[in-house]
Amino acid sequence: MKLREICHYLESYAQPSLQESYDNSGLLVGDPETEISGAVISLDVTEDVIQEAIDKKYNLVIAHHPIIFKGLKKITGKTYVERTVIKAIKNDIAIYAIHTNLDNVVNGVNAKIAEKLGLIKAKILAPKIGLLMKLVVFVPVEHTGKLLDSLYVAGAGDIGNYSNCSFRVAGKGTFKGNLNSNPNLGQIGVYEEVDENRVEVIFPSYLKNKILSGMRAGHIYEEIAYYLTETENEFQDVGAGMVGELKQPISEPEFLAFLKETMKLDVIRHTLLLNKNIGRIAVCGGSGGFLLKDAINQRADVFITSDYKYHEFFDAEGKIIIADIGHFESEQFTKDLIQDIISKKFPNFASCLSEVKTNPVNYYY
Repeated sequence: MKLREICHYLESYAQPSLQESYDNSGLLVGDPETEISGAVISLDVTEDVIQEAIDKKYNLVIAHHPIIFKGLKKITGKTYVERTVIKAIKNDIAIYAIHTNLDNVVNGVNAKIAEKLGLIKAKILAPKIGLLMKLVVFVPVEHTGKLLDSLYVAGAGDIGNYSNCSFRVAGKGTFKGNLNSNPNLGQIGVYEEVDENRVEVIFPSYLKNKILSGMRAGHIYEEIAYYLTETENEFQDVGAGMVGELKQPISEPEFLAFLKETMKLDVIRHTLLLNKNIGRIAVCGGSGGFLLKDAINQRADVFITSDYKYHEFFDAEGKIIIADIGHFESEQFTKDLIQDIISKKFPNFASCLSEVKTNPVNYYY
């Protein structure tokens, strides 16, 4: 299997356009036409992870965190980033990163955390806006079903937990083809009136070309009357963090003990306990402090994330418990998620979870 096939599938699962502006997800090192022998899956890329791939005779490392965040003006081996890249190139090891785009999808990093905690009714904590478009297209009434089926297959009409969503209203369409036309309905040079439906569907903007291709494939007209508009609707399947509920509320000490065991934690940094049961949980893998207000607005009892600074803990203001579990610890099961994604599509592809401890933070007891 070629590298581009794996890249293409990962990017169909978590579109590169969904990554944050500061991010650098995607293929960082390697030729897309390379035949891949196997992949080491890791949270981070280090020299030791590259060596692990060499030892296993695998020529791909798939990581959550990009090894290259900023442009490299020199590659002399002065820093661990440069040394890692040099080692990968020398040994023909490709590096692929799937970072904030995997954070932002509904079945991504935060869904994995919610799954580990056994949360139910989980949903995106802070859905993004400006990522949806609306297509309005006019079609003869009797051809409406075929057109909609083609649009649904292309990815239109999904809203939250519902699919095949559309709106239509009946009207009268008129046209007259010139001598260069080739109408499928009516005759050249004859004024025509046709019973039509105005059809409207919502779709993710990154599917625009696919949606237009589906529209053309499912439409009968030679020239299709349609228009596209951007919307400010929340995209419920894309955004930061997740919020969900425990199956049964438990006490704060019970929850902290459960969290420590489930997430394999050495320590939890948390705000003052509030002497109430814990039932609703907000999570964000990695640095999620920017979502605190969203967690409070969603009436979460606890907000689980990492990288909180001293003064930021005060922002809880007795409204919520902040539980900082560590950056690596919050995202450690992302490796399992990536392997699951690949294995379901390519069951015979060789992959393994890295055994290298890449967490740069250590604790002394």
